[in-house]
Amino acid sequence: MRDIRYADDELLSLSGIQHFCFCKRQWALIHVEQQWADNLRTTEGHFLHERVDDPFFTENRGDVRISRACPLVSYTLGLYGIADVIEYTRSKEGVSIPDCEGRWTMMPVEYKRGKPKIDERDEVQLCAQVICLEEMFGVEITSADFYYYEIRRRIHTDMTEELRQLVYALAEEMHHLFREEITPPAQKNRKCSLCSLFDVCMPRLTKKNRSVETYIKNHVRDACTDTNGEL
Repeated sequence: MRDIRYADDELLSLSGIQHFCFCKRQWALIHVEQQWADNLRTTEGHFLHERVDDPFFTENRGDVRISRACPLVSYTLGLYGIADVIEYTRSKEGVSIPDCEGRWTMMPVEYKRGKPKIDERDEVQLCAQVICLEEMFGVEITSADFYYYEIRRRIHTDMTEELRQLVYALAEEMHHLFREEITPPAQKNRKCSLCSLFDVCMPRLTKKNRSVETYIKNHVRDACTDTNGEL
């Protein structure tokens, strides 16, 4: 655990760490500049979470208790948010939780619309949830699960020390950019076509070392070529 602790008015959205891991510019457009746009993927994601996020719903299955839309906060990460589902399993090695007899271990389950990613954007979000729970309840959680809607199954994920250190590093950089109101320049790559903010970001225009003047000249030249067949 880091020595630094953030105040309440410094807390950032936990879900943003996924955006930040995917693209720092995307995160800044949403969380620093307050811009947002939906596409099919984000709309489907909202619909899926609406089915999960009922804070008044709990379900008991024998020695397993399921709670949904659980508030989370970590003052060492400086993040707050909501866990889709937390599964509590009755265990002598667990901890006490409000309104429940006995002792329980806990594990967050994060719901995703798609399938497992090739990068760590999903894992850092889930690990941040784990760190929140550990800090809030004084427990140690070594693993957590995803449920991917596209493949209709759960994926078990270990909370390694390397993953935890990545989460702390990302959170620290998020706070720096937010505090300084910095929006990083675009780094155009294959991920851009998946982004709902493509038209807001304009990666061709805002890419580092590419001036607006050069962009406009090239745009005019292309337009003239398309119209006249020559410059």
